[in-house]
Amino acid sequence: MVDIVRPKKKWSTKRLMTIGGIAALVLLIAASFYFTSGKSKLNVDLERITVSDIIKAPFQESIPENGTVMPLTTIYLVTPDGGRVEQRYVDDGAILKKGDPILKLANPDVEIALANQTTQVSTMLATMQFSRVSAEQNTVTKLNNMADVQSLFIEAKRVYDLDNKLYPEKAIGSQEYQTAVNNYNYLKEKLRLQEEILHQDTLSREAQEKQDKESLDRARQTLLIQQQKVDGLIIRAPVDGQLTALDAEVGQSKTPGYALGQVDVLSGFKIRLSDVDDHYVNRVFTGQKGTFSYNDTTYTLKISKVYTQITNGRFMVDMTFVGKEPVGIRKGQTLQITLALSDETTAILVPKGGFFQQTGGNWIFKVSADGKTAYRQDIQLGRMSTDYYEVLSGLKPGDKVVTSSYENYGNMQELVLKK
Repeated sequence: MVDIVRPKKKWSTKRLMTIGGIAALVLLIAASFYFTSGKSKLNVDLERITVSDIIKAPFQESIPENGTVMPLTTIYLVTPDGGRVEQRYVDDGAILKKGDPILKLANPDVEIALANQTTQVSTMLATMQFSRVSAEQNTVTKLNNMADVQSLFIEAKRVYDLDNKLYPEKAIGSQEYQTAVNNYNYLKEKLRLQEEILHQDTLSREAQEKQDKESLDRARQTLLIQQQKVDGLIIRAPVDGQLTALDAEVGQSKTPGYALGQVDVLSGFKIRLSDVDDHYVNRVFTGQKGTFSYNDTTYTLKISKVYTQITNGRFMVDMTFVGKEPVGIRKGQTLQITLALSDETTAILVPKGGFFQQTGGNWIFKVSADGKTAYRQDIQLGRMSTDYYEVLSGLKPGDKVVTSSYENYGNMQELVLKK
């Protein structure tokens, strides 16, 4: 048998697969280099992006804030002495008139203190009455003594005056005359001392009566306070309004100072912004205005109070209505408030959009003049409002830019816009 020599194949299947793999790898590397180089491009569908115009228009820096509708005035119900809830007269949400009873507390210590103070005042009144009678009797005794001394003095003066006439005429002896003089001088001095005693007695009585009156007034004032504490065990509406947040069930014990609930005055509302970033704490002042839309109508607010306490990087602001209030708003309702931080000026503006999350406002895709591509453009943004950013550099009115999200663009330098 003769062996036939077959020519060897130059392109075996294995060899072809090896060459194909190398070619694919080269293409992959080339594609990677192409798409990650400074000239990387990406085709995008115009219908899936937002192209906005750069405009020059009136601008007012503002921030959006969520505001909660609250009563204009709220008065909290606090028990000063505490006690056990004995009775509830109304339920949460009731409309009340000033003085209407809400609930009753029982506090034996307060009631015993009132009884003790009442007894103390009664005892003090009895003691003062007894002291007054004793003082009057003592004064009567002193007045009687005064009358006796006056009578004796008058007689001594009569004898003294008579002897003054008889003695120079030698009608009486010197012994008798000297006795009259001595008796007169003695009773005169005794009368003076008696008048001084009576005067001091009057001053002492007046001082004692004044002191007793002051002590009684203080005791009565304490009694009044104790009476008010007992009366305060019946919690009443301090003003006309609606009872809300009532936290009291029969049998519960409440400590002194416990907030039992609140009465909301229904004469108007305010808006509380409770989540303002402390970045703006030095730019928010009373009198600044804000707006919100409700039922297709724009309403104006102004800041009435700025709470200086900062918690977790946030602070609170209260705003009141300028002019009419919207009809139909309710307590607890949330409204979107636009809070103005500056006066109105004219500026170059770019609409807000998702691009800011990826670029931080440092660059943007600007559409070319022919509208076929969009390329990176460095920009500088300034203040912002609820709808726009202020453009400080990099763009001019009439430019078009892509303002939708850049999340899927990676490091692309240019977008090819396809219809």
